[in-house]
Amino acid sequence: MDNTDELNWLEEFRKGNQKAIAYFFDRHHKSLFYFASNILQDSAQAEEIVSDCFLKLWERHQDFETAQNIKAFLFISCRNNCLKYLRDMKRRSAAQEQYFQQLETNSDEILYEIIDVEIIDILAKEIEELPDKCRQIFKMIYFQGKKTDEIATELSLSVQTVRNQKTRALELLKAQLLKKNISATMILSLIFFLDQ
Repeated sequence: MDNTDELNWLEEFRKGNQKAIAYFFDRHHKSLFYFASNILQDSAQAEEIVSDCFLKLWERHQDFETAQNIKAFLFISCRNNCLKYLRDMKRRSAAQEQYFQQLETNSDEILYEIIDVEIIDILAKEIEELPDKCRQIFKMIYFQGKKTDEIATELSLSVQTVRNQKTRALELLKAQLLKKNISATMILSLIFFLDQ
């Protein structure tokens, strides 16, 4: 992202230009939604909380000095609203309870969540850029949990072709992530995770 471009959007945002809120919405909505969904395990409530965060951001549009301030405000507001919702509803699973306690006691945890969310967001975009057959097979394996032979039967392909497409998808994703300066360690972690 060009720093000059982002500074221009920030200036327009501070002036109250509605196109600027749309710019920051497009830039952060998906990551915030994933972040909130992770905490709440409820996509409808996550969407409501994220929308509320953008409304609060807009109400305070003159208060932000940098684009990083906007991002931090959105993630902190989102985290706080999610925790308030969980407190109010008292419907926390054991995993949510543990996560809730970690977030309340260690505010640095949010930084790690933001990094994870951004990596997943980049990965999701790169998956959509894969060639059609690679993308289809990749999603069937990793998102739908289908086995190689199931996919081969369903798509009228050989098992070896499905394996080749899976390998190709992983190689293409690895190459694209390296181009985006995602660390080799992070890529290996993702590939290892996906290859389980």
